[in-house]
Amino acid sequence: MRQVFLVSACLAGGLFLSACGKDDPASVERAFQDVNVVDETDLNDVMLTAADPNEAVSYFTRSLQANTNRIDLQRGLAISLVRAKRNTEAVSAWKKVNSLDGATNDDKVDLADALIRNGDWKAAKAALDDVPPTHETFKRYRLEAMVADANKEWKRADSFYEIAVSLTTRPAGVMNNWGYSKLTRGDYTDAERLFGEAIRQDQALFTAKNNLVLARGAQRNYTLPVIPMGQIERAQLLHTLALTAIKQGDVSTGEGLLREAINTHPQHFEEAVRSLRALESA
Repeated sequence: MRQVFLVSACLAGGLFLSACGKDDPASVERAFQDVNVVDETDLNDVMLTAADPNEAVSYFTRSLQANTNRIDLQRGLAISLVRAKRNTEAVSAWKKVNSLDGATNDDKVDLADALIRNGDWKAAKAALDDVPPTHETFKRYRLEAMVADANKEWKRADSFYEIAVSLTTRPAGVMNNWGYSKLTRGDYTDAERLFGEAIRQDQALFTAKNNLVLARGAQRNYTLPVIPMGQIERAQLLHTLALTAIKQGDVSTGEGLLREAINTHPQHFEEAVRSLRALESA
């Protein structure tokens, strides 16, 4: 569809140029500018999705030198800096976006996201407090839940997680975060339930599988759950379960699980081997 649009735009530009004649250079210049805007928008989209994040940062930085107050370019720079994990710079870039005409509530939420990535939870809360309550988006409530978690405001966190889950068709990641919040509070049963729901939503989410094993191990349940897993995943989960058992003083159980993990892994499982050697030499 985009290619068809570009071709149509170029044809329209060509027809317009023909109609301008040789005596109207201003009209010719405007026509070229119109075509360039289409091409530039297409390139911006590519930079925000397919390009290497640091290359995208360089592209938007160069573009802004001649267009200092273009909010779309400043927003592209901020997004690219987040993708490149240059979080301190990303915070500055999002602050710049929010200072420009045309800034939106989504831009305020993205500033809060960058602040969280940079570890500035207090400033992130302030940024979210500046977003009107009528702006109800998945990302806003997911960040609200994370900030409430960081402040140990458990009831608020649960409320925000619940709202965030209702606002997305792909809730696995939020359920995993919510489950981990429950895990840190010592609510192992609820954590186990949430990790299980996350896995049902996304069977490839290994983090949720690993967290589920941690929740079961915290309850001294040292059997693997019945969930989809490959052979390597099974070995890794056995290793996690073994370390959980050892940490809780169930050393003989942990040693047996380590041996099972080593035997299960289709290749040499160096991490588990090191754990077993450390246990045997203790």
